[in-house]
Amino acid sequence: MTTNDNDAATATVQPEKLEARFAEFRERFAAMQTELQRAIVGYEEMLQDVLVAIVSHGHVLLEGVPGLGKTYLVRMLARALGVQFGRVQCTPDLMPADILGTHIVNEDSSGHRAFSFEKGPVFTNLLLVDEINRATPKTQAALLEVMQEEHVTVGGETFSLPRPFFVMATQNPLEMEGTYPLPEAQLDRFFYKLKVPYPSQAELVEISRRTTGAQEPELDVSMQGEELIAFQDLLKHVPVADPLASYAAALVLASHPEEKDGPVADVKRFVSYGASPRGMQTLIRAARVHCVLDGRTAVSIADIQRVAKPALRHRILLNFEGEAEAVDVDGVIDQMLKGVPTPAGDAA
Repeated sequence: MTTNDNDAATATVQPEKLEARFAEFRERFAAMQTELQRAIVGYEEMLQDVLVAIVSHGHVLLEGVPGLGKTYLVRMLARALGVQFGRVQCTPDLMPADILGTHIVNEDSSGHRAFSFEKGPVFTNLLLVDEINRATPKTQAALLEVMQEEHVTVGGETFSLPRPFFVMATQNPLEMEGTYPLPEAQLDRFFYKLKVPYPSQAELVEISRRTTGAQEPELDVSMQGEELIAFQDLLKHVPVADPLASYAAALVLASHPEEKDGPVADVKRFVSYGASPRGMQTLIRAARVHCVLDGRTAVSIADIQRVAKPALRHRILLNFEGEAEAVDVDGVIDQMLKGVPTPAGDAA
């Protein structure tokens, strides 16, 4: 079976060493997931998705009504990773300089004045952008360069952000008061969009037990920042066969209404814009993580299908008719998964 060019680096690493490192990754990933579940009630699948995005060097958008613990989850993640944590609370009057920083005038002991750059909260490892869709589009756009290039340009000067760096943003459903839709360019920079479900009755009872007591859980550091960077590089060695890459590309193209051979009728009827090449990159990078977590040596169709919804749901934009009929994008993705032919001889 042939593999794509991205897998050429695998040949330079001994298979025994790779397998040992993959086993170490599985152990550390499981430890971090277990540690987070000491503080977070339920949400097992969502927690795994968050960690998959983090080890894939991706940003995460969490959507849910207020009070579901989105902000708390991000704070606990920072503790489990042992990284610096910064927070921006978005409001309509928030300005780009409140996120990025600004030049200020300083005066030394001799009375000499000079401009210096005062760094904003973005200069951290894990940045929580809370209620991102309550900020104006102008302020939201301040994160475009940050999320893609991992540096800040202010007044003609460029400042690099610390590594590792990732953004975790929360947003309320657009139907709620005082929200602004995120620009398409910014949505596309998020690796995953995850929906935060409402807890069950049993989970609500457990939440009350954990959060109304005298002490908050103390989490151990399960994966240091430098280790996270090393694991992000390690996952690039997971091979992806050319037929699997072609299948992922076919899924992305199936989300475009202008595709003449598109297999999904609802895409042509309800979708305005389909997923970008970043959607393809996300499918491959996330599928590699699930492949390693399952202890396999190559990505399968099931890996790609497993990550399709969180990778594509925010990259498929509905048209007026789709919005008016409240079409569920996840349902459209389900139709895409059923309609796109899988590679011959490779079962899902």
